[in-house]
Amino acid sequence: MNNFKRIAKASVLLLSALLFVQCAAKDGEKSAATNANTTTTAESNANIKIAYVDGDSLMNNYNFAKDVNEAMLRGQNKLDNAQRQKANELQRFYGEIDRKYKNNEYLTQESFNADQQKYQKMQGDAATYMSNLERSVQNELMMNTQQLTDSVNKFIAEYAKKNGYSIILRKEATWYIGNVDDVTNDVIKGLNERYNKVDSKK
Repeated sequence: MNNFKRIAKASVLLLSALLFVQCAAKDGEKSAATNANTTTTAESNANIKIAYVDGDSLMNNYNFAKDVNEAMLRGQNKLDNAQRQKANELQRFYGEIDRKYKNNEYLTQESFNADQQKYQKMQGDAATYMSNLERSVQNELMMNTQQLTDSVNKFIAEYAKKNGYSIILRKEATWYIGNVDDVTNDVIKGLNERYNKVDSKK
């Protein structure tokens, strides 16, 4: 279960790219050529168009992200229900063994041993079933998460190119953002329009 929950939490970390730009200069050792290069670099940086997206807002309002989150919850519920069912089956059979033993209903040691072996087999089968089910749910979640990540990354790359942005940051991965365009609503709107259009064709 812990592996599933770790992957589930990881499903919200979808926008991982962050560009840090650091400019450093040594004082007192600037030649005319260096000054010219610095001026050129400053002018170039001034032309860089930067925006940011609020990742939390995007995940809360992008319909595909909502669907992925709902699928994750359904998967968790499926695991919880299956675990309860297997535990109840084991508990019932163990209770039956205990009842028969206390009431001297086992006529031979062999019949008692047979039920014990059956109980042990049920335990092993339940563990195998749960392991396979957890793996299946995890694989589905990872596939959905990858599709969601690809969808967001692809759209933002297209959006940036179309609107002349050189860099689009994720708000949660920065310490401070000032005088930078917030394009969160535009991105959410565009993603939902694309997703709804694809979904309507199904």
